Amino acid sequence: MLKFIKGHMETIAGIEIYPIISLSIFFLFFVLLFLWVFTAKKDYLETMSNIPLDPENDTTK
Repeated sequence: MLKFIKGHMETIAGIEIYPIISLSIFFLFFVLLFLWVFTAKKDYLETMSNIPLDPENDTTK
């Protein structure tokens, strides 16, 4: 099965760029997420984490 797929993939011109693009997007996303987590204001994070516990936002009525 893998030989079948690999054989067809080798015939496509320029296919080798797709794994590089995928890895780059994956890496960039997590680097940006990491930076956002460490630069986010603590007050904002605390407010967002308390939203599910806030009785004023109870929409189950």
